[in-house]
Amino acid sequence: MELVNHQKVSKSIPTRLLKNKFAFLVFGLAISIAILFLAVLLIRIFTQGIGYLNWNFISSFPSRNADEAGILAPLFGTIWMMVITAPIAFVLGVGTAIYLEEYAGKNRFTRFIQMNIANLAGVPSIVYGLLGLTLFVRSLDLGRSLLAGGMTMALLILPIIIVASQEAIRSVPNEMKDGSLAMGATKWQTIKNIVLPASIPGILTGNILALSRAIGETAPLIMIGALTYIAFLPDGMLSEFTVMPIQIFNWTNRPQEEFHFIAAAGIIVLLGMLLFMNSVAVYIRNKFSKRY
Repeated sequence: MELVNHQKVSKSIPTRLLKNKFAFLVFGLAISIAILFLAVLLIRIFTQGIGYLNWNFISSFPSRNADEAGILAPLFGTIWMMVITAPIAFVLGVGTAIYLEEYAGKNRFTRFIQMNIANLAGVPSIVYGLLGLTLFVRSLDLGRSLLAGGMTMALLILPIIIVASQEAIRSVPNEMKDGSLAMGATKWQTIKNIVLPASIPGILTGNILALSRAIGETAPLIMIGALTYIAFLPDGMLSEFTVMPIQIFNWTNRPQEEFHFIAAAGIIVLLGMLLFMNSVAVYIRNKFSKRY
């Protein structure tokens, strides 16, 4: 009997190897096409925009003249919005994940909440823009302010952070929690000293992905009335604002070719800002990973 099974396995090996090579070629082709398109896009952006990327472009306000146009107001608007969005989304998202994983009972109502949170992660961003317009701009009378924009973007990325944080908390071994409780620690002391430090790398990964999405979104901010032309810096959370994606979109709609090159320079600045934010978050994540 064992000899028959051995012969069957031996005969199936060439077929399995052929399937493995086919799968390797398909996946390799898929990633090669993706990298090719990305490389073409980056080459086009840098060849068009690098000549317009200078200090005058960074330190000037948008203008109707291509030679005088800059990205100062959208750059500061984006930074302000991230400063508002990040802490709100992080505190609410991680707090919700801790409650659902550590405190809430495992019942039908909890499963219903988690199912809806997962579904909210796939809702189109313009729906969050309508929610922000109704709730923050009109009901709370915040107007077209940075605070309204930041809170709207926090709602947008909140489901992503909650789901990622839940998965990170679940990955902490139960033995670590049980050992802490057995030594006399309270529930909150166990969460604060054991669960959160061990799960912070996964939590930060979810926040990185969420903020990367938020920094490039335009639809929710257009819905709440973020302006396309701002010639001043925000002076507070209730100030009007614009962000880099909206300004870049405005430049690409201009018929003059020079504005298209300026838009490419703006994309380079946006990519640089995104890489900087991700690098800082990855550094913090890796530091916690080594410690715990």
